[in-house]
Amino acid sequence: MEKLTLVKVGGKIVEEADTLKQLLEDFAQIEGHKVLVHGGGRSATKVAAQLGIESRMVDGRRITDAEMLKVVAMVYGGLVNKSIVAGLQALDVNALGLTGADMNLMRSEKRPVKEVDYGFVGDVKEVNAGLLADLIRRGVVPVLAPLTHDRKGHLLNTNADTIAGEAAKALAAHFDVTLMFCFEKKGVLRDEKDDESVIPTLDRGMFQQYVEEGIIQGGMIPKLENAFQAIDAGVKEVVITRASDIHKHTGTRVF
Repeated sequence: MEKLTLVKVGGKIVEEADTLKQLLEDFAQIEGHKVLVHGGGRSATKVAAQLGIESRMVDGRRITDAEMLKVVAMVYGGLVNKSIVAGLQALDVNALGLTGADMNLMRSEKRPVKEVDYGFVGDVKEVNAGLLADLIRRGVVPVLAPLTHDRKGHLLNTNADTIAGEAAKALAAHFDVTLMFCFEKKGVLRDEKDDESVIPTLDRGMFQQYVEEGIIQGGMIPKLENAFQAIDAGVKEVVITRASDIHKHTGTRVF
């Protein structure tokens, strides 16, 4: 099976000129088929403030009302996505920016209201992996924005980690997929105060043990749970690493 590397980068990295330039140069060096998934939350917050729209978050997740949906559509699907595409084209990477609505790539359902009404936030239900795989085999490098649609004419704001995980799972039927989650640390750390204490490999048993011992905690738990779900769905490996290390073989490998 042909190899595919799917890289998810947070908004912070793609929102600043220096780190974006470095990321795109590193991403361009990845050999073979590849996909980039990006966030853009800080830019959305900034643009919303300029337009007099308040940003509301619950547990780190954005409440997306009708006005905020307009902002995230403009920022994620427009400014951030097309800046990345233009930057990759300058490096001879034939990038194509896509939301989940384009070619009916990702269909979602609006998240049901429970304790919190998240507004126009989508939970992914279906990925058109065949179409995506066809594009990739033609030498196209998809750049996926964190937006989906419900096939009833509505865009939905969708978590970028979820987009990356669902795309990786669906593409696992067509390629040997490595999913990379990039953030500011070198990997999952044994000691959060020591940047060099990277845990090189993690299986499910080790993960449970580290959680029980309090070594892995907070936001890293759901990130790793997502990683194991991807492995269960056929993704070959998940790597958690620093954005500047994506073309090196470092970080934490989940299998």
